[in-house]
Parts: sequence; structure tokens; C-alpha cells
Amino acid sequence: MKDEQLKISDDQLVARVQKGDKRAFDLLVLKHQFKVHAIVSKYVKDYDEVNDVVQETFIKAYRALEAFRGESAFYTWLYRIAVNTSKNYLLARNRRPPSFDVDLGDAENAELSSQLQNLDSPDNILSRNELETVIDVAIKRLPADLRNALILREFEDLSYEQIADIMDCPVGTVRSRIFRAREALEEKIKEMEN
Repeated sequence: MKDEQLKISDDQLVARVQKGDKRAFDLLVLKHQFKVHAIVSKYVKDYDEVNDVVQETFIKAYRALEAFRGESAFYTWLYRIAVNTSKNYLLARNRRPPSFDVDLGDAENAELSSQLQNLDSPDNILSRNELETVIDVAIKRLPADLRNALILREFEDLSYEQIADIMDCPVGTVRSRIFRAREALEEKIKEMEN
């Protein structure tokens, strides 16, 4: 029964919540709790604090849902709330939030990881670890606008339109930023191979 309920679109669930169906919001939480947890954990490192911030994110979303007009996808809107709640949480505890929108600590670049999947010989493992390090460092050194666009596309698997909403810029700008970020990463990989 729950699997069937989770197939209901976000738009349908939002409409139901706005008409007073509180159980529909529970379904939205079920659908998005793991994504929100992943977003928050990029900012807040303590597991218990992450859970608190996730809960606060959903409380804020619930309270603001009446005003949600669907100008962006529900997940894009929720993503913004999660990021802002995380940053505010860190600031309230006199901790400096990261200067970029997603910390790359443990994240793996899905598109580039296909290049890393070779036989697990010691040489290949060493090469793969070196390549991962080069990629992590290269991503961290990208200008914030390029890094954020790339992360949202490759790690969060968001569409160009969703990224444009989040970054408040045209889709063409998002495409350009992602293209330039990928070019910079490819250049670093080529340098390593030489």
C-alpha cells in the first residue's frame, strides 16, 4: 500500500496537504527524507544534529506549504529550505557554514566514477585513489558558481531547470557552468595521466 502511495506525484500530494490532508505531508516526508538527510549531512557533521536539522527542515516546509505555488518543483523548493536551514543552524551555533553549497567530503562523482571502475589490482586501486583525489581537489578549486552547478547536476542528479531555479539564473548559464566545470576536471585528469 505504501509503495502505491509513494507513486503519487509531489504536485498531487502538495495539493492534498493544502486542502488539509496532513497524511499527504507524511507521504512527502517519506518520499524525500533520505534526500534531505543527504543534503543536511553535507553541512552538519554530527549525526544527531543532522536528524534535528532534517526535522526542522520538514517543519518549516510544512508551515510554508500553504504559500507554495508550484513555481518550481517541490523538491527544488524543499532543497532550498534544507540548505538554508542547515546554514542557519550552523550560524546559530557560531559555526561557519561552508562557503559552497555542498561539501564533497565523501561524495563520489557518478559520471567520472565510470572511468574509475577497472580491475581491483593494487596498481589500479592506487591509480583510482590518485584519480579520486585529483578530482576531489579539482572540484574544490572550481569557482563557486561552477562547483555548485556541477554538484547539483552530478551529485544531486537535478535537471538543468531545477538547478536554474536553485541558482536563480537562466538554464543556458547553468549549461555553460557545468560544461566549463567538466572541462576543468578533464584537464586535471589529462595532466595526471601525463
